[in-house]
Amino acid sequence: MQDKREIFVCWGNYTLKGYLNFSPTADKLWEILPTKSTVHRWGDEIYFKVPIKSTLEKDATDVVPPGTICFWVEGNSVAIPFGRTPISIENECRLITNVNIIGNLSDSIDPLFSVRENTEIEIRKL
Repeated sequence: MQDKREIFVCWGNYTLKGYLNFSPTADKLWEILPTKSTVHRWGDEIYFKVPIKSTLEKDATDVVPPGTICFWVEGNSVAIPFGRTPISIENECRLITNVNIIGNLSDSIDPLFSVRENTEIEIRKL
């Protein structure tokens, strides 16, 4: 079994490399890749709907490091925080609810600051 599943997150002129872990939710996303969606922003977090459903996993949390690839169960969406959200305390990345951790970006998160509302985004296998 490979130790990580590499992906690209692409929009506009940007492509960021990342990977998915081997959790049940990450498995579901991996199986449907590639997928495209429309981005929404909430502070310094992007999120976008994907055609999977899941339930909260045992390690679900609402505070994660910047660049963590998450699955927001209630919104059927991938969420990638890269800075403060409207409910952050100090400089943490705090999501609206607990989320499943499904991977991480391995490239710099700096380009995420350029993502605008309604941008088309794609996740695909490397």
